[in-house]
Amino acid sequence: MNTFNINRRSFLHGATAALALSTFGAQGMDLMNPAKTWRVGLIGTGWYGKSDLFRLIQVAPVEVIALCDVDKNQLNEAGKLVSQRQKSGKTPKLYGDYQKMLAENEMDIVLIGSPDHWHALQMIDAVKAGAHVYVQKPISVDVLEGEAMVAAARKYKKVVQVGTQRKSTPHLIDAKKNIVDAGLLGKISHVEMCCYYHMRANGNPPVEAVPEYLDYEKWTGPAPLRPYDGSPHVRWWRTFMEYGNGITGDMCVHMFDTVRWMLKLGWPKKITSTGGIYVQKEGKSNISDTQSAIFEYDGLNCVWQHRTWGTPNNPDYPWSFTLYGEKGTLWASTMAYDFIPQGKGEKIHKDVVYEKEKYPEDLKEDKIELNAAPATRLHMLDFLSAIENNGRPVADIEEGHISTASCILANLSMKTGRSIVYDPIKREIVGDREANALLARSYRAPYKHPDYKHV
Repeated sequence: MNTFNINRRSFLHGATAALALSTFGAQGMDLMNPAKTWRVGLIGTGWYGKSDLFRLIQVAPVEVIALCDVDKNQLNEAGKLVSQRQKSGKTPKLYGDYQKMLAENEMDIVLIGSPDHWHALQMIDAVKAGAHVYVQKPISVDVLEGEAMVAAARKYKKVVQVGTQRKSTPHLIDAKKNIVDAGLLGKISHVEMCCYYHMRANGNPPVEAVPEYLDYEKWTGPAPLRPYDGSPHVRWWRTFMEYGNGITGDMCVHMFDTVRWMLKLGWPKKITSTGGIYVQKEGKSNISDTQSAIFEYDGLNCVWQHRTWGTPNNPDYPWSFTLYGEKGTLWASTMAYDFIPQGKGEKIHKDVVYEKEKYPEDLKEDKIELNAAPATRLHMLDFLSAIENNGRPVADIEEGHISTASCILANLSMKTGRSIVYDPIKREIVGDREANALLARSYRAPYKHPDYKHV
């Protein structure tokens, strides 16, 4: 086993250290060996792209050599912030074209924080260029993109970690080990997952001229070219199906992926979904404001529900999952978990772990999710460990594909009005020609949809 080299100062801090030590064993203990410096690039320097990069800088010796973004203002700001964060103090090379960045630099790792409609092409091109990849969730906007991404990772023998960092969230790791795996729930025969955040952007901004600092043509890439009606960054692009898969694709993927990890579930046997725009009809948004989905397994249904209006069914768990077992119930979210036993047993509560004192720089970071920072740090350590040992990370691309594709298939069920049975071996929807035609979206010329047979 190779020695897992990490930044000693960062590693010795808090929950990240404790969990890494328990997860990586001897690797985590051997902190004194000379550290390898990882050559890193980032595609997409917006909110979460920078957040992922800064978490990596905190736990490993890296040299960020290149950044890419089609927004010059965002790119230049990121360059300055990275120069302040990384040990060398150097400003990375700045690019507006990610393919040029990949061609001109040899990188060990590429982080992808671009919008969903760009993930597939960028991940595939990055592994072809010789880099290991950390790609944000959901991995793709259609099912066959995901199949091609898995095929590329395997063909080029690269580690691809997906940003479903709930699997590296300290209190959820604890819940899996000490509640689920310990048998406190008994047989689990029903799961509920939900998101009741009012997160659906829904305005009617006018069409306007594209600002000179933004290459809107490149931003749009393989997606349909919508008339420019303001900055697409952060929430606006997510409110259109042209670029993603709505709240189900954005938020269900996290909860469903966590449930599958906890319960060791693979592909669902059948997926059924209904919903639409029931309440918020006044704006341009074309994603559902109300949706239910059932992911069926033998003797178990995983049920998803989102509403971007009204109140949550449990104010303490507005974005969460609930495991119902014969011996008790587990409520869990990014913020806490509660185990409620059947009968007289002892209730167990655990809160999210913060590391504000250990990483004071977190407090100065714009828009940081402080509750997610420890999870992302541990997720990065797991990613690096998989690279060092030629293994699979906890959020391997194949697992990310199953979770992402299942959410996409739920949307296809809602669109067609029929249940979906997906055959992952044949890569087709069983007995439904119309639904099969929706497994791959049309790409805008000159972009070519990736093919899992020829990556």
